[in-house]
Amino acid sequence: MLAIFDVEGVLFDAEYLPILAEKINKEKEIWEITRKGIQGLINWEDGLRTRVDALKGLDYETCKKVADDLPIMTGAQETCRVLKAAGWKILAVSGGFTIMTDRLKKELNLDYVLSNELVFKDGKLDGVKINVTSDKAKSAKIKIAEWKEKREDIVVTVDGANDMTLFDICGLGVAFRAQDIVKERADITIEEKNLTNLIEEINKHYNLSLQLQTVA
Repeated sequence: MLAIFDVEGVLFDAEYLPILAEKINKEKEIWEITRKGIQGLINWEDGLRTRVDALKGLDYETCKKVADDLPIMTGAQETCRVLKAAGWKILAVSGGFTIMTDRLKKELNLDYVLSNELVFKDGKLDGVKINVTSDKAKSAKIKIAEWKEKREDIVVTVDGANDMTLFDICGLGVAFRAQDIVKERADITIEEKNLTNLIEEINKHYNLSLQLQTVA
């Protein structure tokens, strides 16, 4: 079994670039482009390059601190712990960046993370290397083939329009606090800001009895 997650808005309770933009008072401009990209109103890759270009010159330390301070989504650690204990593999596919996902991989014990990379020159933000496009399924398929996972055994949990190709490769598509366009395509919708709700939905769909454990 394989669980695939989007990162920003799903495993992280935040969007990285808008927070970074606050450092130079460009949050309104960046949020507007971010929103349009999530809603599928603009070309996602062009939007990402535009946002990073607007933040060029920010120093690495600032970018790293903002990444390190991103809050993990309520219930994400418990959910990942339960899935891993049950023998699931966990893959995160992010339009975000290694500067933030490296920490997430470690803290949530993820098997693999696909993400983009911020490029720094002389300690200053200089651009972006795009490894994960708006066709996130294309990136995910490589690991799915490597792990020999069947489509019906894959659960995808996402929130944005740029995530929706992942619904084409899964047995259960979950819209987590998502855009309306995503809810229309998903098999189920979770509105509460708590990722542990996913375990109940997985149990129902697959007739399993995965148990959340409270950690003292």
